[in-house]
Amino acid sequence: MFCNQAKEYLSQKGIRVQEKDIAQDPNALAGLKKLGYMTTPVIVIGGSAIVGFDVSKINQALRSRLRRRAGGSTRGAA
Repeated sequence: MFCNQAKEYLSQKGIRVQEKDIAQDPNALAGLKKLGYMTTPVIVIGGSAIVGFDVSKINQALRSRLRRRAGGSTRGAA
């Protein structure tokens, strides 16, 4: 349920999603375990893992990723 909500939310924001099915793909399950989690969804944005469908954390990670891509913070810019 939360996986679908997360996919829909990111899709509405125009974010491409790389879906991994841990029930069908042993490598996906191994990757999840390597991150230290055994629950889904786990959303990785810019190297940061977000467990569950947490809109505020997703938005924060997206903003942080955009700032890094833009070369830093835009605070104080005219």
